[in-house]
Amino acid sequence: MSGEVLYERRGVVAVVTMNRPRYRNAQNSAMTYALDDAFTRAVDDDDVRVIVLAGAGEHFSAGHDIGTPERDADTSFPRRAVTWWDHTTKAGADRRYARESEVYLGMCRRWRDIPKPAIAMVQGACVAGGLMLAWVCDLIVAAEDAFFADPVLRMGIPGVEYFAHPWVVGPRFAKEMLFTGERFGARRAYDIGMVNRIVPRAALETETLALAAKVATMPPFGLALAKRAVNQCEDQMGMRAGMDSVFGLHHVAHSHNAEVSDDPLAGLDAAAMKRAAE
Repeated sequence: MSGEVLYERRGVVAVVTMNRPRYRNAQNSAMTYALDDAFTRAVDDDDVRVIVLAGAGEHFSAGHDIGTPERDADTSFPRRAVTWWDHTTKAGADRRYARESEVYLGMCRRWRDIPKPAIAMVQGACVAGGLMLAWVCDLIVAAEDAFFADPVLRMGIPGVEYFAHPWVVGPRFAKEMLFTGERFGARRAYDIGMVNRIVPRAALETETLALAAKVATMPPFGLALAKRAVNQCEDQMGMRAGMDSVFGLHHVAHSHNAEVSDDPLAGLDAAAMKRAAE
């Protein structure tokens, strides 16, 4: 397992931890593939019943890596989630579409289909790409200090690549969170049904592992079928098709930015996004 992700067995629970605390666990591609390795390891281990996804340090994840020294958007990686060509030899929309189909949308869909229950253990920031990682999990336990946001509309982009907003928070609040880009706390997330439980920060790990242990007492095949049943119903309510259509709009926005400003992110970096949020 690479240093970007830690893997630990705790009885019947596999704890998968994003391990870039210096950068608030910003997701570069190396982390994405390390997460995929860890999830695959947990699925292949018959003794693992439940997966817990965590973030090292003060924050769960501040989103995609758009500026750290280890940013690796131009690096080739093995394609596991979609059958598409390598992005590094392409230009323009072809380059970005190929990469994001694999690393962002494709990987998140792959993880959503994991047959074992997954619980996100969220503290501090869960922003933009961080939402995607929490949302592919089946349950979310949030510390009282957790906060959530999808601020990418500041870049002229209609939302992150794994566009689950209307199904996870409802259409009305989805528009509010996107239109304002504002942070909302754990209590609001609980009230709209996005979070299952809120616990004190000091009790986050204990409470999450206790929930995982309780879920682990259920029959594994029954859990897999129940998970698939709910996911299939979400897809029947249009989630997968809607996500496909919004992914196209996402890339229209990138292409528009590149045409009018020569920068698909509209000139905004992580520091600028943080200042705007504050």
